[in-house]
Amino acid sequence: MSEQRRPVTRTDHQNFCLIEGWTERKRATGKRGTHHVNYEFALPDGLILYTRISHPVDRTDYGPSIWSHILRDQLAVTAEEFWACVEDKVIPDRQGPQVPAETIPAGVVRTLVTEAHIPEVEVLAMTKAEAVERLALFYTTGQ
Repeated sequence: MSEQRRPVTRTDHQNFCLIEGWTERKRATGKRGTHHVNYEFALPDGLILYTRISHPVDRTDYGPSIWSHILRDQLAVTAEEFWACVEDKVIPDRQGPQVPAETIPAGVVRTLVTEAHIPEVEVLAMTKAEAVERLALFYTTGQ
C-alpha cells in the first residue's frame, strides 16, 4: 500500500511538466491562454499528451477525483512516478516495451517445435544463431 501524501497542488502539476520537459502550448496568435496554462509532451511512439493547469498556478490543491483523471488521462503516469519526478527529479520511463535486438523467425520456431519435436521453451531459450543452426542440423540429419 502506498504512503499517504499531501494533496497535489497546481504548482506540483506545473513542476512535473517542467521537470519532465513538457512544452507550453500557446494560441495561434502566440499568446498564452487566460484561464489555463497548457502543456504538451510527445511520447516515443508518436502519441502526444496534453495537460492544462488552471490560473493562477499556485498552492491550490486538486480533489482526489480530478487528480486521478489528470494522472491517468493527461500525464499518463502513476502517483509514484509523479511524486518521484516532483520530489526527486526522477523522470518517468516512457520507453515502452523493448523489442529484442534479435528474434527467431516464426517459421524457424514452428519447424523446430512441430517437426523436430523440440519443446517450445527450449527453442525460445535459444539465440537466433543457435535456432538456425539447430534447424540446419534437423534438415541435414533429421535430428
